[in-house]
Amino acid sequence: MDDQHEWFSFEDPNEERTWLFDVTFLLSSWTCIWGAGCQGVLTGPAPELNQGCCSYGAHFRDDADYKRVTRYAKRLKPEQWQFHDVAKKRGGFAIQQKNGDWKTRLVKDACIFLNRPGFEGGEGCALHAAAGAAGERFIDWKPEVCWQLPIRHVDSTDENGHVTSTIREWKRRDWGDGGLEFHWWCTEAPDAFVGKQPAYITLADELRETVGDEVYKALAEHLDEVTSRSRKSFLPHPAVRRR
Repeated sequence: MDDQHEWFSFEDPNEERTWLFDVTFLLSSWTCIWGAGCQGVLTGPAPELNQGCCSYGAHFRDDADYKRVTRYAKRLKPEQWQFHDVAKKRGGFAIQQKNGDWKTRLVKDACIFLNRPGFEGGEGCALHAAAGAAGERFIDWKPEVCWQLPIRHVDSTDENGHVTSTIREWKRRDWGDGGLEFHWWCTEAPDAFVGKQPAYITLADELRETVGDEVYKALAEHLDEVTSRSRKSFLPHPAVRRR
């Protein structure tokens, strides 16, 4: 019972859908600590590699996700992308799996888009950095799974066709069996709960893209109100409670 969370839900006025939000995570101080203590998702601690969650490459959600990233990858220049020439020589940045899905290639034991420490163009995701340099959203440039993390969107449909959309933190189990082998995972580690604002504010762009502007506005207004007016003591995130 040490993984207790509080939730907020409401009916979508525009469709047959119920939205369910993990308030414990969204009110927490979680923040991405890539390059600032992130130990990565290998079987042992490896903060010096600065791979974050890029060690195994990214699976594309669908063809539209793959084609969108393809358009932006074409804009990357060699000085922005360490493995630009590798992708060109190997016929692209992605490989097709046996089931037909696409996944980013691995180069030197990590995603082909990950610039490594020492690269003159700067380390980190080449797509993310190039988006910033172009004054554009990294959400548009990166594979969907990459910009969504650590948010997880799960839809379930009942026997009457009503959809419940759950927005929660991404857990180890969401990676499948491999997630159990991670030495470290950021939503379980107190190290990552050091943000100066709650996650629903710092992750506003990602949430808006996931649920839409209207739904995000309803969520944010509710959380703004309850945190400013309510005397209720909200349940601390489990990772924080384990400090």
